[in-house]
Amino acid sequence: VQLQASGGGSVQAGGSLKLSCKVSGRTITNYTMGWFRQAPGKEREFVGGINRTARRAYYSDSVKGRFAISRDSAKNTVYLQMNNLKPEDTAVYYCAADRRPYSGTYTLDQHGMDYWGKGTQVTVSS
Repeated sequence: VQLQASGGGSVQAGGSLKLSCKVSGRTITNYTMGWFRQAPGKEREFVGGINRTARRAYYSDSVKGRFAISRDSAKNTVYLQMNNLKPEDTAVYYCAADRRPYSGTYTLDQHGMDYWGKGTQVTVSS
């Protein structure tokens, strides 16, 4: 299984970006999908996760109400729509997949994720 994240870039505060994560090798409906990020000098942290049916998603408090995860099964792709971006959202964003089921009601443990994509840089200027 391979994951390829894309869509990062530079935006001003208040702007929007949509990240994509293309899954190849297996059908995306087999996986719990998560988004994580790592800011300079900080630990990688959970952003959001979506369960295998794509009916439930859970977000960190820092992005709740601004970010949304969706999935296009036909394209085997999961998305992270980021609105009202803030300078503190600046980070490298990673997508990850987990073979285990997920209720979509709690923070995903990054150490439990099975597959990772390379990150995509998001820079938000004030």
